[in-house]
Amino acid sequence: MIRAPIPPTFEAFRDAARALLARHAAPEDVFWEDVVEGQGVLFDAARPAPTAPSSPPPRAPSSPAPRVPAAFMSLASAAACHRDPGRFALLYRALFRLTHGEPYLLDVAADPDVARLRALEQAVRRDIHKMHAFVRFRRVEDAGGGERYVAWYRPDHRIVRLAAPFFERRFPSMAWSILTPDESAHWDGAELRYGPGLPRDAAPREDELEELFRTYYRAIYNPARVNLRAMRAEMPAKHWSTLPETSVMGELVRDAASRVDAMQAGRSGGASAAAAYVPGARELPVLREAAASCRACALCERATQTVFGEGPAGAALMLVGEQPGDEEDLCGRPFVGPAGRVLDEALSGAGLSRGGIYVTNAVKHFKWEPRGERRLHARPVGPEIQACRAWLQAEVEAVRPRVIVCLGATAARSFLGGRFSVTQSRGQVFKTPWAEAWMATYHPAALLRMPDEAARAAARAHFQADLVKAASLVAGGAQVSG
Repeated sequence: MIRAPIPPTFEAFRDAARALLARHAAPEDVFWEDVVEGQGVLFDAARPAPTAPSSPPPRAPSSPAPRVPAAFMSLASAAACHRDPGRFALLYRALFRLTHGEPYLLDVAADPDVARLRALEQAVRRDIHKMHAFVRFRRVEDAGGGERYVAWYRPDHRIVRLAAPFFERRFPSMAWSILTPDESAHWDGAELRYGPGLPRDAAPREDELEELFRTYYRAIYNPARVNLRAMRAEMPAKHWSTLPETSVMGELVRDAASRVDAMQAGRSGGASAAAAYVPGARELPVLREAAASCRACALCERATQTVFGEGPAGAALMLVGEQPGDEEDLCGRPFVGPAGRVLDEALSGAGLSRGGIYVTNAVKHFKWEPRGERRLHARPVGPEIQACRAWLQAEVEAVRPRVIVCLGATAARSFLGGRFSVTQSRGQVFKTPWAEAWMATYHPAALLRMPDEAARAAARAHFQADLVKAASLVAGGAQVSG
């Protein structure tokens, strides 16, 4: 029997498995053991995050390095973080099979080893998602007198190293620490480091931001979406002590029915819910500042920030897209991601300068669905478009463009409702109450999703022609249909 005592990390398993494969060790001959380090204190010197070796250990010419599918490495990196004591034995057994005559093992979903590994991976991915949702930071002063934000969290599995990079990307300028019983993660604005696990009392219980967060949560809480069964399933009781909003949850659930009645009364007649947040002044800086605190629909709950339009007041041309994407949500500016780069290229080809154009979106918050660590775009629905319409109307009144070009169906429907089809009416120019000339064309993101190069080239040509037409309208040289 071969003993394999290793720290409970994927990196440790990877290195040990390489050595065992080089010895042709059979899975049934290996006994895996977890080796857990001792506990530490909050601001001990943290260890740097480990880096993968630049190359695998040298092997004899007679023992070439086994070929391992990339899918297995992804699966193993998650499954290794599960608390199942048999995970490493399971991983090594699957790895041995992959490298000894079963290269397509992972394609066999009904295989017991594969099915069990997929279940471990799913549990870990779900735990990472909950950590991203339930971590709450408290402000403290560290030993050097600097400001730091500290959170304590108790995950189901050993996921700190998989979950921490999300917070590094989301809070790059904030010094923070996330403490868990197994391990802690520390970010100083330049380097992500890991340290030992810490108990609950190593983190602050309360700070002056708690009441502010509860006020914020009351403001964004949507009583029309109350689902007590889902709330209990998605917010386990073990996390309640670290979530300040749970102290007001009972009050909000109790008053949900009356708040829904009030919301419905306020929205009767098809009015935009954002109208209650739009100031009377029609200056862009005033509108932009007011929009930052809009809570007219539930999209504000998950978006990082409001993404308002940008461009000069008095711009002759206004471009209206659907909603911000992931990059726009993080930096607070419209059309700065892949679709924005397609738009900039097409504008240049049409002889237009983005600096002289007002660019905005029909919906001001990013609507998304989680896919592992990624946030995938989700199309806004009618009530969400209608809720935001007051902001778009205020922008039109502030800019007073001569020409409006809607990029995609959602933008067009924010003006006309659900009866407009870009496929049928793309490139047609109309005289409207909003501008002398109004037209719709493809959204730049649609060009990136075309199924093949021929379709993509044709769509780009149509998109370019529509922007050329818009430039002609701005110059006063095109005819308006009616």
